[in-house]
This record gives sequence, C-alpha cells and structure tokens, in this order.
Amino acid sequence: MKPLALLLAACMLLADAGAQPAADPYLWLEEVEGERALAWVRGRNAEAEKEFGADARYDGLRRDLLKILDSRERIPFVARMGPHYYNFWRDAANPRGIWRRTTLDEYRGPAPKWETVLDLDALARDEKENWVWKGADCLRPDSAEAPYRHCLVALSRGGADAAVEREFDLVDKRFVEGGFALPEAKSRTDWRDADTLWVATNYGPGSLTTSGYARVVKLWKRGTPLAEAQTVYEQPAQEVLALGMSERESGARRDWIVRVISSRNAQWLRVVDGKLTSLPAPTDAEVSFFGDQVLLRLRTAWKPAARQFAAGTVIAIGVEALFAGRRDFAVVYAPGPRRALQSLATTRSAVLLGELDNVRSRWHEARFDGKAWTSRPLPLPANAQVEVAMTYWAADEFMLTVQDFGTPSSLYLGRIGAGAWGEFARLKALPEFFDATGLETRQYEAVSRDGTRIPYFAVMRRDVKLDGDNPALLNGYGGFEIPQLPWYSGAFGKGWLEPGGVFLLANIRGGGEFGPDWHLQARREGRQKTFDDFIAVAGDAIARGITSPGRLGILGGSQGGLLVTGTMVQRPDLFGAVVAQVPLADMLRYHLLPAGASWIGEYGDPEQPADRAFIEKYSPYQNLRREANYPRIFLYTSTRDDRVHPGHARKMAARLREQGHDVLYFENTEGGHGAAANNAQAAHMWAQTFTFLWRQLGR
Repeated sequence: MKPLALLLAACMLLADAGAQPAADPYLWLEEVEGERALAWVRGRNAEAEKEFGADARYDGLRRDLLKILDSRERIPFVARMGPHYYNFWRDAANPRGIWRRTTLDEYRGPAPKWETVLDLDALARDEKENWVWKGADCLRPDSAEAPYRHCLVALSRGGADAAVEREFDLVDKRFVEGGFALPEAKSRTDWRDADTLWVATNYGPGSLTTSGYARVVKLWKRGTPLAEAQTVYEQPAQEVLALGMSERESGARRDWIVRVISSRNAQWLRVVDGKLTSLPAPTDAEVSFFGDQVLLRLRTAWKPAARQFAAGTVIAIGVEALFAGRRDFAVVYAPGPRRALQSLATTRSAVLLGELDNVRSRWHEARFDGKAWTSRPLPLPANAQVEVAMTYWAADEFMLTVQDFGTPSSLYLGRIGAGAWGEFARLKALPEFFDATGLETRQYEAVSRDGTRIPYFAVMRRDVKLDGDNPALLNGYGGFEIPQLPWYSGAFGKGWLEPGGVFLLANIRGGGEFGPDWHLQARREGRQKTFDDFIAVAGDAIARGITSPGRLGILGGSQGGLLVTGTMVQRPDLFGAVVAQVPLADMLRYHLLPAGASWIGEYGDPEQPADRAFIEKYSPYQNLRREANYPRIFLYTSTRDDRVHPGHARKMAARLREQGHDVLYFENTEGGHGAAANNAQAAHMWAQTFTFLWRQLGR
C-alpha cells in the first residue's frame, strides 16, 4: 500500500454552482473543459509561447533539459519483488515508458540487461489511449522463495489522478484475460489473496465522500461481477476516504479498514470474521508494522497509561498485546529540541529510522529481540543528505542515496549490521549534469515575526560577492508535514545554478523539519506563520547581501504555489519575480474544488465563520489589489490536474490581468498534478520557468 500521505489525491468533481459566491466574475474558468474557459486558456498559452519563442535562451535550454531528462545515465531506481528488481523508465525512445526488470548481479554492472515487462508506448499505440503510468500493486507471496505473479497496474489518461486498474500477470508478462479490471476512478485497491481484492471505488451515486474519494469498501471475489462484491465498511460522507488492506508483516495476514477522517487523522479498524475492532491508538498517529509489533509515530503527546509520550516519539507494542489491553509501549525513537524523525522503513530484521538533526540527515538501525528494542546509528558520511531508496521484507539488504545540491546522487547497497561506511557498495551514480565548480551550500537562520528561528539553505559559488547584486531564487512549501531537504537536480542545476543563480531553500513551519509541532504550528489559524517565515527568510537573505528585492524570485508548487502567491500579495516589495506551479489560490472555494474538502484539517473550513475569518485574511485570490505594485508572475498549471483544480491558477491570472498587473500564464493540457506527462513536457515547463526567471532577475 502507498503511504497515507499519498492518499490525498483528489477527485474530478466540480462544485455546486449554487454554493458559489455571486461576487466572483470568473467562476466560468472553473469549468475544466468548458468551451469559453478553454478558449481563454488557448489565448494565454499563445501569449506565453510567443514570448518564450522570441527569447534566445529558451529553445537551447529546452533541448539541454530534455537531454538530461532523457539521459540513459540517470539512476534507474528499483523496487525488489522476489529475485527481480523492477524499474519504470522513460527516455527519448520510450517517452511513455517501459516497466522492466533485472537481477541484482546485472544491476551492479554499468550496463544491466533489462527484461521488458510492459511497454507503455506500444500499449497506448495499440489501444489508442493516452496512457500515463501510475504504478503497480503486487500481491506479496506467502514465502520469500515464491515468485510474484498477481499485480494491478494503474493507467491514467493524460496523467490525472483518476486511473483504470487492470490485473497483470508478472510471470507471463501480460494482462489477465477476464481478470480484475476497474474503470477510471480514484480507486483504492489491495490484494487480500490471489482471488480476492479490497476495492474502494466509485460505485455510483452516494458512494463518494464530499472530497470525491471512495467511502464504501468491498471485498471482490474473482469471477464475480463487481456489483456483487461484499460490502465491508461504509464511511460517513463528510470524512475523506476509506480503504481496505491486508498486511503480512508478522508472516500471517491481518486485514484492516483504514478510515481517513481528515488529512492527518485516520482510524485503523481490524477485520476479524467480519467484525471491525478499532486499533487502540490516537487517530493522528502514523501506523506501521514490523513483525508482530505495531509502530506508532505520535503527532501529539499521548498518555496511554502511567507514562506520557511526547509528540514525535515512535513507540511499539505487540499487536495482539495491544488488543488484549496492554499499554506497556516501548520507545523506539525519541525526538530532541532540533531533532525529528523524517522517515521509517523496515527490513527483515530491523527498522531504519531517518532523523533530521537541524535539517541534516542521520539514520539509525533499531532491532527488537522479542523483549526489548535497541538502536544504533548507521555509519554514514557526514554532511550529506541520505535517504533510504529501497528495502525488502524478506532481506536485510537495503539501498540508499547520498546527494546534495552540487553533488550528483549516488546509490549504495547496504546491509543491516554494517560496521563502517566502507562496507556499503556503490551501485550507481549520476554524471555531473551541470558545472558545479566552486558551488557550496551554507545554512543560515532567519528570525520570524514571533521570534522563531527559521533555517534555510543557500547554494552559491564560493567566491560570490555579498553585494546584493546576485539573482536568487527562494523555494519553499510549508504544509502537510513535508520537509524540504537538499537534493541534486541536473535540470535545476543546468537551468539556474550553472548560469550563476543563487538558490535558497526555506525550512518554514508547516513542514516536517522539526517534527509534528513544526507542522501543527502552521495549520489552520496558524497558516499565516508560513508566510511570516518565508518573508523572514527573504528579508534575511537581502540583509546578508546575498541578493536584493529586484534580484530575488520565489518559486513554489501546489501548497508551495499558495505560499508564493500569498507572499507576493502580502509583500510585493521584496521580490522581482514569482513562479507558481499548479497552485492553490482561491482559499474561500478550495473545499468545493477537487480534493479540497480533504484538506480542511490543514487549512480550515471556509463554511465555518470562525475559520473563514482567518482564511480570508491570506487567501491570495481575494486579496489581490489593483493599486499594488506586484512583481511579474508566471502561473503554470495543467488541464488534467484533478488534485489542485486548474481554476485556481486560471482565476488568479484573470483577476491579475483585469487589475492591470503583468502576468504570464501557461496551461499544459496533460500532466495531472505533476504538470507534465512525459520528459518533453517537463523540459518545456522548466525551460519556460528558467527563461522567465532570467528575464526578470538577470543582470
């Protein structure tokens, strides 16, 4: 199953016109495929294409970026299933992509031999469909030696979150004739056994929540119509979604219903003989399993018995013991003042705990001997961003990446119990896609309005003069407990760092850099803190002479798009350019547009007067002013984005134009929330973005 954080994908429902405020003259732009709206989009796209086409930088940059994105020297990240290592790969010869596999011995070599499992370009051609890969979910076999066979492959038309799902045979490498198949929807499925699926999908009227997710979970037996599937659970329509799943971490199958109440609250219900029993745990805790243990990562403090556990702590207890009434949890991980858990992964015999220590990565290996937990740090290189890239339930080998802004990513194979970094084997490494000579990363701190220290990374040449004359780009996110960490990007390096740009990455509240409280401080009525923190980082960079208002641009996507548009509205004097990709912008109507209702826990409910009062203070669309002197903004979205509705960006651009402000707008007709369905579209998007930024911020 995918992490619950990924279950916040949205639906393709338009809001009830009767609930729309009469004062908004641009509601017609919310009609995704409306003739008038698409004509408006074509007009804006033509304006953008004309401007970029006339810029001498654009076409060469687009070609350079496409070479990087299509490069066969990229690391082919893999997922293990049985003896095979699977990878989905796109390049110039396979623009839609191929699902392929190899062995570890082959993968270790410089040019592995890959076996094609599914050619998406051929499938799209044969079926005359615009298929975009959305992943595969395969049934774990009963033993480590048994082959994987039963999979559900998800395919999207044009990159939307909604997808069709079809059964695929991994042994025969073909779709199963007469096998399980679901029509296009935002389905949540999981294998219970080889002949039974958990299915939460659109069953027709009344089967979706107000967020557009499935609320009815059924068990579907092979060979029977979906209409005859057994209903196991029905969720209240005002909540977010429900799904069924089977986990096998103990070696035996345990069945669960997960009732997602809000963006950070879920109730786990164990299914035994048709009866549902709630897991005795806080609904805001993250739940995972290791052997017979359940692991709870607490988002808020919890006192299940005599002992209280702080927010951010990971605690464990036997599943059966917990249901039997025991509450003697063991601590697997405890946070510190500037330390917080970033991620958690499991192998056959250990739990890998990824920690952020002042936004620097550290990893620990935790083991359970049946009585007590012990932990030790992994022997990893210092001052590098390390992430676990792959684990496997039946082995103690794992893969991890090491990278930073100027150092190409390397992929290593490690093993639980390794005593030194030298025992990790380097498997793959990216080439140097851009010239990073003299590039260094510094870490600074800004002080926000309420006195909170906000760290940020500054990536620049070692010999840069701090005279305020450097083009700089500030990026942030600030939502859903997602941290912003150093990464290597050949495309970003080629488009921004190599030509001499400074890059700033802000670790503002709303993210997960310092644990759950860092996120909780900026939820709902605290949302203004994300803008305050971002503004503080911009001001600090200017005060240090790294850049100046005329040279400073801001960039963000999705929640980050809300961040940069809201910051622009509040402090237009600080910036010379703004790029907002697939942004949220109309926060008084976000809950009526695709996926919006599922984010009420994050932003608040505009239908409630108390919530509306704090939302309308920062909502970018409603706070645009004709008399303001805004920096030029480039808004980029996708017609096929069924997560953040393109109406947000469309209406923002329309109102800015109406008020006489300088705005550039482009809408890709494909791509979903990623705004690009293939490498060519991604190269187009980023070439437009960097060309725009250099036009506005360059010397």
